[in-house]
This record gives sequence, C-alpha cells and structure tokens, in this order.
Amino acid sequence: MPHALARPLILGSTSRYRRELLERLGLPFDVVAPQVDETPGAGEAPAALAARLALAKARAVAQRHPHAVVIGSDQVADLDGSPLGKPGDHARATAQLRLMRGRTVVFQAALAVVCLDSGFEQQDLAPVRVVFRDLADREIETYLRTEQPYDCAGSARSEGLGIALLEAIHSDDPTALVGLPLIRTCRLLRAAGLQVP
Repeated sequence: MPHALARPLILGSTSRYRRELLERLGLPFDVVAPQVDETPGAGEAPAALAARLALAKARAVAQRHPHAVVIGSDQVADLDGSPLGKPGDHARATAQLRLMRGRTVVFQAALAVVCLDSGFEQQDLAPVRVVFRDLADREIETYLRTEQPYDCAGSARSEGLGIALLEAIHSDDPTALVGLPLIRTCRLLRAAGLQVP
C-alpha cells in the first residue's frame, strides 16, 4: 500500500468559499462534486443534518476515489432548533433575515474526512453562535442587493457586507462561519496521515 503522504487530497464540495479556505493551507487538492441529496429528514436537528451531509459528501466522493483523502463539509443555520438552509432566491433570503434579526443563530459547520483505502473516517462539528442586529428592512434589502448570498446557509455572508448585520460571533474555529473550519480540518488531515504545515 502506498505511503499515506502520497495520497491525493480531494475537497468534496462545489462551494467556492470552501475551496478558497482550503487553498490557505498550501496543499495541492482537487475538487469533486459530491452529488448528495441534501433534503433534511423529518424532524432532523440542524447539527445532525449538517453532520450527516458532511459525512455523506465525503463518502460519496471517496467511493469514486478510494485512494484519496476526501474532505466533506456542510453548514446548516440553526434558529431555535429549526434548520435554515441556502435560500436560493431573494424572497427566501429576505424572509430568513427577517426571522433572524435581533436573535442568536447557531451555524452548525460539520466536517468529515474519509479515506476508503486506509479505512480512515473521522468527523467533527464546529458550532458558531452569531448574534444578529435588529435589522431594518432597508438594511436587509441593501445587503441582499449587494451580496446576493443566495448560496449561503441562512443568507449570511460574513466575509463580505454581511459582517455589518452582526453584533457578535462566538467560535473557537474562526473560518467555520465561512464554511470550512480550518483548525479542525488541519487536525483531521494530520490524523489521516497528511502533512499540514
């Protein structure tokens, strides 16, 4: 069996945000779409949904690339136990932000790393508590027209103008809110046998 360091690294995600974050580590990697049904189960809690989808994405890509170390990740916004996914359009994004104004939302950032050949499979969860300001409708509209964050869980794009919507962010993994908790990613990649600077 080849040495673990020779294994290719694959990001099982089409998210440009996750790709940009993983590029920070300076490791060569490929991107493969996981093609996983992201429909929540009936009554599925947001943290459980994020964890299930992250692992499903990593496993789906690993099935096609068994020699590779595969990263799967997912994020679900948790508003009082109810999941808020990617809005997809302006009307849904407006509704989400109106629901979240003046409230605390937990963004559940889940991570899974899988390598079929070596039998490696580990998961982690990085919850991020985000306190939203009591937003005026015009602030919501300006933000959405500027950022168009329709592919972001809970319509929150904190790395852009979205930061102006917030009172506070509480997290022990600062990139988790953007979509890939890099501290945990480094930890799991090392555990899988990759050298991370």
